[in-house]
Amino acid sequence: MDLALPIWFEIGSLVVLTVILIADLLIVFKRPHVPSIREASLWVAFYVALALVFALLMLVLGDAEHAGQFLAGWLTEYSLSIDNLFVFVIIMARFSVPRKYQQEALMVGIIIALVLRGIFILLGAQLIENFSWIFYIFGAFLLYTAVRQAFQKEEDLEESESGIIRFLRKHIRISAEFDGSKLRTRVDGKKIFTPMLVVLLAIGTTDLIFALDSIPAIFGITTSPFIVFTANIFALMGLRQLYFLLGGLLERLEYLKYGIAFILFFIGVKLVLHALHTNELPFINGGEGFAWAPEIDTWTSLGVILGSMAVATIASVIKARSDARKRGHTLAEEMPHYADE
Repeated sequence: MDLALPIWFEIGSLVVLTVILIADLLIVFKRPHVPSIREASLWVAFYVALALVFALLMLVLGDAEHAGQFLAGWLTEYSLSIDNLFVFVIIMARFSVPRKYQQEALMVGIIIALVLRGIFILLGAQLIENFSWIFYIFGAFLLYTAVRQAFQKEEDLEESESGIIRFLRKHIRISAEFDGSKLRTRVDGKKIFTPMLVVLLAIGTTDLIFALDSIPAIFGITTSPFIVFTANIFALMGLRQLYFLLGGLLERLEYLKYGIAFILFFIGVKLVLHALHTNELPFINGGEGFAWAPEIDTWTSLGVILGSMAVATIASVIKARSDARKRGHTLAEEMPHYADE
C-alpha cells in the first residue's frame, strides 16, 4: 500500500529537515561548548515536538495507518538511538575527549549514521520490492540481535572496541593529546593525526553496527522508504543534546537494554509471521502462504513498543532508588565504626 501523501509534502519535509540538520551542525562548529541542562532539555523537547507535529501532518494529509507507522518507527529508532548513546559514553570516556569538543564528535557521528542508514534504507527497499522472502532473513537477524542485546555484557563490548583501538594505534601515528577538534596536528615539525580521528572512526564503526540492527527493525513496521528515512532522521535529531541531558543517568537505566531487546524480538517475530503469511518460496508449503500466521497491525506494534520502553524505564528507576537506599543504609551502619575509631 503506497503512502497517500502529496509529493510536495515529501520533498518539502526532506528539505526542511536537511536545513535544520545543517543549521545544527553550523551551531556546533561555530560555538563549541558544553550545553546546559536547560539548553539540552529545550532542544530535545523541540525535536520531539517536531516529530509529533510531523505525525499529525501525516494524519491530516495522509491517513491514521501511516501516521501510526511513523510513530511506531520513530519510537523504535529512538529507543535504539538511546542504546547507541551507551556506546558513545564509553568511547568519549575511553579517549578522554574534552567535553567542549564532544558535541562536534557526536554531530559528525550523527551525520555518518544518517548516510549509512540512507544507504541501507535504499538497499532494503530494493530487496523487499524484488525478494519478498527477505523478511525471513530480516526476522531471523532481529531475533539473533535481540538475544545478543539481552545477554551481551558491557565488558564484551569494551574488549571489541579495544581491538579496534589497538589496530589503529599500530597502523596510524597518533598524537598523545587532542588539538581542539582538529583531526591533524603538528608535532616536532611533522603533521600527524590526533585522537579525534580514532574517536570518529570508533563512532562510525558503532553507527554501522546499529544501522545493521535498526533498518530491518523499522522495515518490520513499514515498507515505505519515506517513513523509514524520516523516522530515522527524527530519531537522530536531538541525539547530541540527549547525550548531554542524560549523561550519567544512562548508567542508571539498567533494564533499558532488556526493553530494547524485547522490542527487537517482537519485531523479529512479526517479520517471520509476515513472511510465513505471504510466503512465496516454493520449497516451503509449496509456495503458498500459511493462513494461520497472523499479521500484527501497526497499533499493536506501537503499544508493545511504548509498553516495553515504559516498563524498562520504570523498572530501572525503581532499581536505582533501591540501590541508593541500600548504599545509604550501608553508609549509616559504617558511620558508628568510624566514630569509635
